[in-house]
Amino acid sequence: MAVMSRRRRPRISPARTLAAGAAALGVLTLTACGSDSGTAGDGGGDGTLEVTASFYPMEFLAERIGGEHVSVTTLTKPGVEPHDLDLSPKEIARLTEADVIVYLKGLQPAVDEAIAQSGVGNIIEATSFTSLESHGTDEDHAHDDEHGDDDDHDHDHGHDHDHGHDHGAEDPHIWLDPVKYAEVAQGVGTALAEADPDNAADYEANTEALIAELTTLDEEFTAGLTDTETKTFITTHAAFGYLAERYGLHEEAIAGIDPESEPSAARLRELHEVAEQDNVSTVFFETLASDATARTLADDLGLKTGVLDPLEGITDQSAGADYLEVMRANLAALRDALGAS
Repeated sequence: MAVMSRRRRPRISPARTLAAGAAALGVLTLTACGSDSGTAGDGGGDGTLEVTASFYPMEFLAERIGGEHVSVTTLTKPGVEPHDLDLSPKEIARLTEADVIVYLKGLQPAVDEAIAQSGVGNIIEATSFTSLESHGTDEDHAHDDEHGDDDDHDHDHGHDHDHGHDHGAEDPHIWLDPVKYAEVAQGVGTALAEADPDNAADYEANTEALIAELTTLDEEFTAGLTDTETKTFITTHAAFGYLAERYGLHEEAIAGIDPESEPSAARLRELHEVAEQDNVSTVFFETLASDATARTLADDLGLKTGVLDPLEGITDQSAGADYLEVMRANLAALRDALGAS
């Protein structure tokens, strides 16, 4: 889902890039949005900062921390799978009107390129506020293939996330770990205060309140997942590596980090073995990606299916109205699947 193949090219063609550049110049000429300065301009007509977020987790932070001082729009509309988002020249040009951009590098290649071309002076990049980790790489898997897999299946599943999938080494799904998400929240709050110093005290207070809520969420996950019958769960794609590592679980993904990846026959055979050996009860799918393979695997194994939401967007099908509600629904789903006491 997030880190795209090193061999896959971003979806902005040269012709579209030139068109976007021309449109952007026109917008800059008309709006004089003042992006050359390190401090945000006057924002909207009502004095609010115009903030553009790349996708829902960044939108949630901007809205909660910015409060009444920001007007937030998102590049990824509800119901759109974010990883392969394509932007029109008009959407790319509209980026230049933002006072502040909040995004997560490495998740959406077209967005990364468009932001780099935007000329906006206040760009808040989420991964700069926390450490990224590798939850299995192609190089590691090649090493395993060369030297043989561990026959005793000792629960060291670090390489199982991405069998047969080509992607970068760093996992971008940091928002699914409440602790890392709180670190990003702190960074976003500081950056908004620097962009709009007149309202810095409000941004600081809002940041502290959100971090307190995320700390409580982390405590709920810790308590809720400590005593379980199994630690292994199967998902559609490898979105939950940080969450699994934080709470001592093992994620086994059908696809790799990109949800559109197709699993190999060998990977499906491995999942059959994992499900049997680790007493897996449930195969999780998600609302924004196809559930066909997950349901087929569950039927083959006689397992239940359930939803584990990677929170890339909120829709009418989401199990909550915002990040916190959906994460608590995820916790309940994991507790049921893992046999928590």
